[in-house]
Amino acid sequence: MAAAIGFSFTSVITAATGLFIEPISREFGWSRALVSSGVSITAILTFLGSPLFGTFIDKWGTRRMAIPGLALMALVIASLSLLTGSTWQWFAVWTVYGLAALATKSTVWTAAVNSTFTAGRGLGLGLVLSGSALAQAVTPPLADFLIKSFGWRNAFVWLGLGWGTIAILLCLAWLRDGYDIIRRAREAAGANGSAAPLMDVPGLTVAQAWRDPDLWRIAISTFIIMTATIALVVHQIPILVEVGVDRTTAAAYAGLAGLVGIVGKLVTGALLDRYSARWVGGLTILATSTTYVLLLWPGAPTLAIVAAMMINGYAGGTKLQLVGYLTAAYTGMRKFGTIFGAMASLIAAGSGLGPVLGGWIHDRWGTYEPLLWGAFGLTLVSSLLLFGLRAYPVWSKPEGAAAPA
Repeated sequence: MAAAIGFSFTSVITAATGLFIEPISREFGWSRALVSSGVSITAILTFLGSPLFGTFIDKWGTRRMAIPGLALMALVIASLSLLTGSTWQWFAVWTVYGLAALATKSTVWTAAVNSTFTAGRGLGLGLVLSGSALAQAVTPPLADFLIKSFGWRNAFVWLGLGWGTIAILLCLAWLRDGYDIIRRAREAAGANGSAAPLMDVPGLTVAQAWRDPDLWRIAISTFIIMTATIALVVHQIPILVEVGVDRTTAAAYAGLAGLVGIVGKLVTGALLDRYSARWVGGLTILATSTTYVLLLWPGAPTLAIVAAMMINGYAGGTKLQLVGYLTAAYTGMRKFGTIFGAMASLIAAGSGLGPVLGGWIHDRWGTYEPLLWGAFGLTLVSSLLLFGLRAYPVWSKPEGAAAPA
């Protein structure tokens, strides 16, 4: 629960950005690409810093990263209420937010689960990463209510300090992981000063991971699907308004999609514990492509629009769960933090490119149709890459060598 709520807070600003685009653009005269750039600035810093912060996880564990990061993130979100219209101030605030995000991104929460669970790892990841679906469900209608009731400035304060405080308190009380278990065992054995890594278990080295073709497939697939889906998440409110849905109803649809996303993560987690992730992941991501087809339907009926949001919420929300599970399955836990830190860089690159690309497309053509067509093609490619993965290695030998499953 602590990790799920902590991860939900890291997804709040992404889920809320679409609702802040219009009031901020109207007040300061900014383009949609500029207002969307905050998420992209965060993504750039995450792309650059994730490998380094991944090594910190291997060295210190997740608790010592997550709690300070959540505190800084809460303060920065609240500080967005002080915007004056200066683009330099906008860039500076988001730069600090990006530093906080490095300590609270998916690498931290997936490492907490993967270091603790084995047989139930898929469902464990599903439960924790449902936090992002929770944020997607609650944030749009909540942010819409706060903006209408208190203005966009106070809405940032409520989202930052309110949600952030809950996440911090839960993590202080309950966030523990496999790194903590190993650390306490060493201290009890009088090996507090041991130079051995915390996760001294079988798995690939960083050099071996760089040469693994399956990891390259996972990495490329992840970058592609993040570019497509985060563009839709950030711009979903304007996209729905463009196809004829009023703003309040659009926020309700986005929230409903988030609730369906929770179901998707739990079902996918249970399937990952029973069936090959290449089939579970490939089919799940393939289903996401129908979202864009339905949104491109001229004069689409309400049922089609609702179906599009439900499918996207169910399938698209599992992408972090899939990459976390697949990375641990194909690399082992020996250097998981460092290796998944590199994966997180690609997640950040796609997350940063998607929103700005979506804003630029709308500014350039005055419509989101080119974005939806491009996202449809990218989703198909992403699913095909996962279908081509080989069988899992077996991480049972003490030397960390892998045998074919």
